[in-house]
Amino acid sequence: MPSLRSVATLAVCAGGIYASYLTQGVMQEALAIKRFGPDGERFTGLKALNGIQSVACFLWAALLLVTVARPVKGARLPPVTAYWKAGVTNSIGPALGIEALKNISYPAQVLAKSCKMIPVMVMGTLIGGTFYSALEYACALAIAAGISLFARQSSSKVTAKLAAPNASLGYGLCLVNLVFDGYTNAAQDEIFKRYSDTSALWTMCWMNFWCGAYNLAFLFGVTSSGWQLAAFCRRYPEAAWDVALFCLCGAVGQLFIFATIRRFGSLANTLV
Repeated sequence: MPSLRSVATLAVCAGGIYASYLTQGVMQEALAIKRFGPDGERFTGLKALNGIQSVACFLWAALLLVTVARPVKGARLPPVTAYWKAGVTNSIGPALGIEALKNISYPAQVLAKSCKMIPVMVMGTLIGGTFYSALEYACALAIAAGISLFARQSSSKVTAKLAAPNASLGYGLCLVNLVFDGYTNAAQDEIFKRYSDTSALWTMCWMNFWCGAYNLAFLFGVTSSGWQLAAFCRRYPEAAWDVALFCLCGAVGQLFIFATIRRFGSLANTLV
């Protein structure tokens, strides 16, 4: 039986995650529906937000590591390069989830991704050698089966408004997204096991370092999304403020996420 202290800690982490990301959702919605300037321009940098957030989270975590949470001298910490593979999957996975929204509705995507426990458990077994009980697998399958029944139902009015309605492609992209998420979580669990001195803040810092590097290369090198976002924020400082608040919510939320993974593992974090 878990101790009362463990239950209270998990409750605090869950509350922090919900508070941070519900607030972030409000900020993202505001950016999506606001009109800026006398001509009523719409914000065009929604796809670049996750990349900019990765950079902000890295800088925030690095600042905390340098100032108030310095690693203990002699602590056995993973090298920076230990996170590059998880950084790849953590960068590509969400991008595929966003791409899926062109083909399926947002509620359908959320419901499909709620099956994330299964790939996390499978990848945890394949990569980290973590074995779960039959009851845990049964619960995960029952939740996934129930969610799938809801996910199959889609309003024709909503589907008609999609950019390119294609349920098979949309759910396929979600599936790949889930596999990548499963690998990311399993890789983080394995790092925590291998390097027992690893802190949540250390993992947050270097995961976001790689995610930020990949995203910046894509946003400013492969596409022009990053330049467009920067130009828009220069024209409308109000939008820059909203982006900054969006990133702050993500940075605070990630502190709770990595604390949950460090203390309770990826499966508990996924369930939250």
